[in-house]
Amino acid sequence: QVQLVESGGGLVQPGGSLRLSCAASGFSFSNSWMWWVRQAPGKGPEMVSKISPDGKDSYYAQSVKGRFTISRDNAKNTLFLQANSLKSEDTAVYYCAKGELTYYNNRGQGTQVSVSS
Repeated sequence: QVQLVESGGGLVQPGGSLRLSCAASGFSFSNSWMWWVRQAPGKGPEMVSKISPDGKDSYYAQSVKGRFTISRDNAKNTLFLQANSLKSEDTAVYYCAKGELTYYNNRGQGTQVSVSS
């Protein structure tokens, strides 16, 4: 079955950086669009970024554009999110998800990112 395991979250000060990872198994990772989705307390899920199967195309939410970078290693079935210049409003649980260009249909358990001084 599909397994997505996120890691790399934590507590960081405003302006700091984190690198999130997602280990994928149970499906054809190299043929799947992969997403990062976040959910802050009391809010609905928000697409952060998504990347094409070959890694050549990527999209970002306007709120993170220029600060976050999505990437993937198809040889290792791993998805990454480099998050720089973090702000308090980036505080959320970050989920890795598989899907297509316009939707995702499976996500992991999530990793908490907290930005606070």
